[in-house]
Amino acid sequence: MDKNLFYFLLVLAMIFWGVSWVNVKILSSYINEYELIFLRIGISFISMIPILYFFKLSFKIDFKALFLILLASVVLVVYSISFFLGVEHGMAGFGGALVTTLIPINTFIILAIINRKTISLKHSFALILGGFGVLTILNVWNFDLNEIFSKDNIYFLIASILWPILTIISSKAVKTNPLVFTFYVYVISTFIIYQFFIDNSLFNRTYSFDFIFWLNIFVISILSTTFATSVYFVGIAKLGTNEVSSFIFLVPSSALILSAIFLDEEITYNTILGTICTITAIYILNNLNVLRILEVLKIKK
Repeated sequence: MDKNLFYFLLVLAMIFWGVSWVNVKILSSYINEYELIFLRIGISFISMIPILYFFKLSFKIDFKALFLILLASVVLVVYSISFFLGVEHGMAGFGGALVTTLIPINTFIILAIINRKTISLKHSFALILGGFGVLTILNVWNFDLNEIFSKDNIYFLIASILWPILTIISSKAVKTNPLVFTFYVYVISTFIIYQFFIDNSLFNRTYSFDFIFWLNIFVISILSTTFATSVYFVGIAKLGTNEVSSFIFLVPSSALILSAIFLDEEITYNTILGTICTITAIYILNNLNVLRILEVLKIKK
């Protein structure tokens, strides 16, 4: 696949991750965070089965891959719980800015420590610019410091560390197809959530849920998880951990824009300025050829 076309798929994946914020807000009035995680990941692994058969991928894995899958599954579960507990008990807006800003920064830092390498000035500038953009989008500058540093926000900090760890673990499974790896991570994660957090009454209650519920479940599971996360992990294998993780800067901008469309939230000048900063950061980090991407999309049409 053309590299620039894959960049477009990554951008699309980040938009679907952004819309998941809208989905979570709507679905929170139907089910709790554990039930949402269970349905989201459970439906996702089921939807991946025909994809794996279509690409004729083998379900066989070696012992090393199994170990990494088990480890990644535990990390994914704890990340998901931390994320949703943060939204429930802390400041959701600040958490969105904090997590999406710190994920690529923490990824670069953790990899630099593991590989004993220093971060270049160009990458440092891009990361700072991206962080500034995300914080500007969420208007963090006007938040009360006592609220920002509330103990509840520790959940967001944990999430921002766990996702880079999950990303790095996934990148180590070099002999396993990333889609197969993701599939098994979803299967085991679903089992863990079911065993410890799910009451069987959930299955009876779902029959009474309306079209709005199932539409949001479809988007958050099939589009935001099956498609978006699969593209993300395939990107790790094709482009590298650092390069792919930087695209996360697009998530808060798309989340706010989609929130304005579906939840009537206001788009401010901070949103526009922050979006420009995050896109510029991604451009610097990856040396994107914007004109080439547009040419590819035109040809595909």
